[in-house]
Amino acid sequence: MQPLLDVKNLEVKLSKRQGTTTLVDGVSFSVYPSESFGIVGESGCGKSLSALSVMRLISYPLNISGGEIIFNGQDLMKLPPKQMRTVRGKEISMIFQEPMTSLDPIFTIENQLMEILQIHFKNMPRNVMLEKIHDVLKKVGIAQVERVIASYPHQLSGGMLQRVMIAMAMICEPKLLIADEPTTALDVTIQAQILALMNDLKENFSASIVIITHDLGVIAETCQRVAVLYAGQVVEQASVSDIFNNPMHPYTRGLLKSVKALGKREKKLYSISGMVPAMDNIGEGCRFYERCDHAGEECLALQDLYESEPGHICRCIKSKEGRI
Repeated sequence: MQPLLDVKNLEVKLSKRQGTTTLVDGVSFSVYPSESFGIVGESGCGKSLSALSVMRLISYPLNISGGEIIFNGQDLMKLPPKQMRTVRGKEISMIFQEPMTSLDPIFTIENQLMEILQIHFKNMPRNVMLEKIHDVLKKVGIAQVERVIASYPHQLSGGMLQRVMIAMAMICEPKLLIADEPTTALDVTIQAQILALMNDLKENFSASIVIITHDLGVIAETCQRVAVLYAGQVVEQASVSDIFNNPMHPYTRGLLKSVKALGKREKKLYSISGMVPAMDNIGEGCRFYERCDHAGEECLALQDLYESEPGHICRCIKSKEGRI
C-alpha cells in the first residue's frame, strides 16, 4: 500500500545572526490511508515544527532546508504558494493547540466556518454552506448548533471550542488531519470524549490522522503506529503495541516509566532527569547521552537508525548490541 503522506529526511533550520541552528534533523515517517499515526516526545523535540512543515506554515526566521513531503503522490515542497493554499484546509487540515487563541475573537463561529467554505467552494450556495456547517457540528457532538454558531469564542467552554476546532478541520472532509495536542488543557472527562470523537471521525470520513502529543495515554487510545522524537530526531518508530511492550530506546523507556497506572501505590513518580538539550549545542553522538542511565563512550559516536525487526526502528548502539 502506498502511503498517503511520506515525509523523507525533513530538515528545518533557524536563522540567527551567528548562523543557523538545525531544529528538525532528518525526520522521516509515513502515514497510510485511514491510519492514525502518533508523534510523541517532550516539549522542544520538534513535533509541532514537523507538523507545521507538512502544512507549509513555516516562515522566516525558520525555513525548511531539506527533505521531501510527498502527499497523495505530489511533493508539497515543489508547489507554489497559491496552489499550496488549495491543498491546505481542504486536503490537509490541522487542529492547532489552544483553540481559544487559534479562533478569531471578533467573529462568530458561523462566520469562521463559513469563511473556510467560501475559500474552497466558491460556487456553493449559502444555504448549502449553512446545511454543511450544521451537519459537521452535529457530527462532532454539538447539540445546540444554533446557539453555538451565533456565539463568539469567549462565550464557549474549552471542550466546546475544541469540538469547534475539529469541526473546522473536518468541514472540507480532508484526506489527512493533523491534531497538535488535541486534548491539552481539557479535563479528563472531556479528553476522553475528544479522543472517542476523533476515532469516530476517522471511521466516518475515512481520513488519516496524525496526532502530536507528549501523552502516551493518548497514543495508546488512538494510534496504530508511533514515532518517538527527541531533540529534532526520530529515536524510535514502531507499532503502538511494540512501543509499549518492547521499547528499545532508553528515552522511550523513560517516557513509559513516567506513565503511572491507576492502582499502583508508589511513593515517588518517575521523571527523566535533565532537560532537552539546546539545539545549537549538539554533537554528532547520541542526543540523549547526558540524561541516559546507560550512556557510555560509544554513545558519543554518530548514532544511526537500525531496524531491530520489521517495522521497528531505533537509534541506540547499546540497544542494537543487546546491552540494555
